[in-house]
Amino acid sequence: MSQATELSRGITQLGLDITPEAQQKLLAYLALLQKWNKVYNLTAIRDPQQMVSHHLLDSLAVLPHLWSGRWLDVGCGAGLPGLVLAAVRPEWSFAMLDSNSKKTSFVQQAAIEMGLQNVSVHCARVEDFAPLQPFDGIISRAFAEAVDFVTLTRHLLANDGRWAAMKGAPAQELKRLPSDVAVLANLPLRVPGLDAARSLVILKAE
Repeated sequence: MSQATELSRGITQLGLDITPEAQQKLLAYLALLQKWNKVYNLTAIRDPQQMVSHHLLDSLAVLPHLWSGRWLDVGCGAGLPGLVLAAVRPEWSFAMLDSNSKKTSFVQQAAIEMGLQNVSVHCARVEDFAPLQPFDGIISRAFAEAVDFVTLTRHLLANDGRWAAMKGAPAQELKRLPSDVAVLANLPLRVPGLDAARSLVILKAE
């Protein structure tokens, strides 16, 4: 099965409506990721088919549970999930943050080649990052344990903003959250082609 077919089928299984143009951008992103990965080692996944499920569909699975506004993808790595979300939600803005300059160089190039006007890329440690405005949502896919995620990024979240943590099975992590952080939702996700526990945890400071 081609990457395009697998992506299209997975999007249907997720119940999403994503334009052919946006799907082309996602496939262009994967092609670029495969090319750069040979030199920069951006992802441990080498198989092109696995990249569709483990990267694209895994990132898209959270989409129905997110909200419009200004987003920060903290510890964005190779641009997941931020670049994927930016491609399908051009009306939202995404700041991509990582302290690894090789990864932010790739993300910057990918955003240009994908033609994304709603992405900014920042190479900095999260504690040193000082944007002009706080964010409506802060998302992470593999950044840190939940308690570190909220502690390190609290200064970046708007007063009515929320965190979105992409996790496996997070029950134990959530027990260690600060007492003034509430779990608004712990949503199990089914990702087509991915045989692993996945969930999205939405958090808010009280």
